[in-house]
Amino acid sequence: MRTTDESTYMIYCDNAATSFPKPEEVYDAVSGFLRDVGASPGRSAHAPAVAASRIVFDTREKLASLFNIPDSERIVFTANATEGLNCALNGLLRSGDTVVTTSMEHNSVMRPLRHLADTRGVVVKVVPSRNDGTVDLPAWESALGERPQLAVVNHASNVTGAVVPVGRIGTAARKYGVKLLVDAAQSAGALPIDVREMGIDLLACSGHKSLYGPQGTGMLYVGKEVDLVPLKFGGTGSRSDSDEQPAFMPDRFESGTLNGPGIAGLGAGAAFVLHTGIEAIREHGRRMSAALLDTIGRIDGVACYGPPDPAQRLPTLSITVDGRDNGTVARLLDEQYGICTRMGLHCAPNAHRTIGTFPEGTVRISPGLFSSREDIEHVARALKEIREDRNATLENTQLGAPQP
Repeated sequence: MRTTDESTYMIYCDNAATSFPKPEEVYDAVSGFLRDVGASPGRSAHAPAVAASRIVFDTREKLASLFNIPDSERIVFTANATEGLNCALNGLLRSGDTVVTTSMEHNSVMRPLRHLADTRGVVVKVVPSRNDGTVDLPAWESALGERPQLAVVNHASNVTGAVVPVGRIGTAARKYGVKLLVDAAQSAGALPIDVREMGIDLLACSGHKSLYGPQGTGMLYVGKEVDLVPLKFGGTGSRSDSDEQPAFMPDRFESGTLNGPGIAGLGAGAAFVLHTGIEAIREHGRRMSAALLDTIGRIDGVACYGPPDPAQRLPTLSITVDGRDNGTVARLLDEQYGICTRMGLHCAPNAHRTIGTFPEGTVRISPGLFSSREDIEHVARALKEIREDRNATLENTQLGAPQP
């Protein structure tokens, strides 16, 4: 719950897009960098620049600890998960290579793959997922057995919340000598991730979702056995006597001035996750998933998509309301009930084709770590009223927002 002023009550259920609110220490870290540090990391030897470089290093170390990455220099800072995925896909795949992926992928995977298919002749094989968004493991085993150069999976769907058993796919990928790229935009900070145990060669994630950093932050882990061509070339603050791109990590992939304030905030967010504990965060997510299914899942005329088991999903629930347009439902939730959701295709048209909601899409409800059972119950009451009053408009709803 959030009270933005004396008259506005808000329940934020769009954490699958960007987490809100952030822990207070994240706000403090961003402000502190801008006010007290200010300098560019890795560009000078004066005290503020050294302080900026220390913050960048400390953030790498925290992320390495969180994902059990043995060498923090293998972490590349990016603007978002999309940049990390583009760096991995464009840097690894060559003309004629084959990549296998799922039908539940976000466009941050599918659009680069489409581009590479059109421009380099990369062969893209899509393994259909089940209609609840879960992966078909026997089909994946068969696809990996054909020994493609790369396998790409999203750890958790941004549409259904369905969690992919990455460890099992990683074991199969290693069996056949296939590199594994994991899109952890939704799962980083929300689910346990161990790159060594799970067989992950490349891990891309956003910093502004369950890592609680600011927008404009993200990372890509590049395993030692992976040889990538950089996506960008330019100044790194190192080897300035040469016009050749440095060959060492992480400078090879970090051309241009880093987002110091954002990385400071990301480091604070990662510290918050480490302090809170992934298991505690995951348990809260399971409780939120159970609450969503228990309340909204019982409303007649409201269809819920994704796995029915709270243990197999994140608290991201896509719904449709019988007889109501998704846009109208989302607007009513926002303007009359103070509930923030997202409607549409969520940049994942193939996922909606898989679950049978294309082209209309769904209304997506995604509570977060700071959401409560009370929030979920209010969302359910609002949806029940919208469902029962087929003539409900933005002017005549009765429930309204509760008093703060």
